[in-house]
Amino acid sequence: MSTQAMDKDQGKWRPVDTTRHHRENGWDYRGRAIYHFTLPVEERYPLFGVLAGESAEKAFVKLNPFGRQVCKMLGGLAQFYERKGYALKVLTQMVMPDHVHFVIQVLEPLPQSIGAVVRGFKSACTKVYKEEYFCSGENAAKVHGEGTFPEGKNAAGVHGEGEKALVHFARIFAGRGSIWQQDPAYYHERILHAPGQLRRMIDYVKDNPRRLWLKTRNPDLFRLHRRTEVAGLSFTSMGNHFLLDWPDRQAVEMSRSATDDQVKERLRTAMAAAHDGTVTYTAAISKGEQHIARALREQGYPMVVLLGDGFPKEGSPHERYYKPGGVYFEACSKGQLLLLQPTEQAFLDASIQSAVEETLRRKAEARHLCYTPIPATAQRYRFVALNEIAKHLATA
Repeated sequence: MSTQAMDKDQGKWRPVDTTRHHRENGWDYRGRAIYHFTLPVEERYPLFGVLAGESAEKAFVKLNPFGRQVCKMLGGLAQFYERKGYALKVLTQMVMPDHVHFVIQVLEPLPQSIGAVVRGFKSACTKVYKEEYFCSGENAAKVHGEGTFPEGKNAAGVHGEGEKALVHFARIFAGRGSIWQQDPAYYHERILHAPGQLRRMIDYVKDNPRRLWLKTRNPDLFRLHRRTEVAGLSFTSMGNHFLLDWPDRQAVEMSRSATDDQVKERLRTAMAAAHDGTVTYTAAISKGEQHIARALREQGYPMVVLLGDGFPKEGSPHERYYKPGGVYFEACSKGQLLLLQPTEQAFLDASIQSAVEETLRRKAEARHLCYTPIPATAQRYRFVALNEIAKHLATA
């Protein structure tokens, strides 16, 4: 099932497959490639350490003994698998309190898929935890029975003071036998294809402590709201909801056929209004809209962006830990952005459907074509509806 979603790193619409979170059909996972892997701990328990630092710029992860071992094992991954005939290179890595990132390059075709390497690393980490930090016998009985910490400084060093969380995690581990998040695919991956993507991904991995610091210090700005009611319409939202109360608003909509001069003139007026305190509503679909949205964002002006898709589905395992990517994350952390994704109720609202029909009819007549109604599920309808919703909100 394919749909359109916003690529938040590039600010462009792109096709995405919503039936899977990762894995590329037909891809040779033994061949040369560069991958970014993310391995979350079960229930995101902070098994490897804690976030430290007095500011976002100085944020770092203070690894506990187990976290330091995981970091060392990850750094030696290429050397370990070299003896098995695997030509690999770990380009960057980051052990966070509750998950691990690493970017790895396959230099030569592998004896087995890269998945075998990831599963081997995960199994090795679980083995170390079980043998050195989880304990067994009387120590394990105290964890599961009396709710106290396992004896020994190793376990105390890993788990810290979160006794209730420790007991909960220990019970999960005892039942599953793995420290990692239960997932049919075993891990989250991203294959790097485009020029410049490697540098962006390495920067993203290294930037994780700063981003986590910002998110934990501004939880309200990164909380996913499923039932946000605005001007009679329903949305899923994330960001600064106070922007909805801003009295001065403008909607930015540009046709795909707009000339460079038209885009420049609209940018001039939009920038002037934003400078005077106006909040901009936009779907950022056409190139002109994207150009204007980018210019406003770079100047730090507040915006409300309409998304056709992008938020995780309600009840999905990714819902709890979702955060916007790239430039949207930065704008959210500064309180300059609100993301709104219309629900089906909003797309099917009678006033929105009427506005979409009128717009499509006008465009057809301008091209001397006969207007033919299209279903509300059509991609073209959704794109036009997003702009109509933006205008509706800006004038409500």
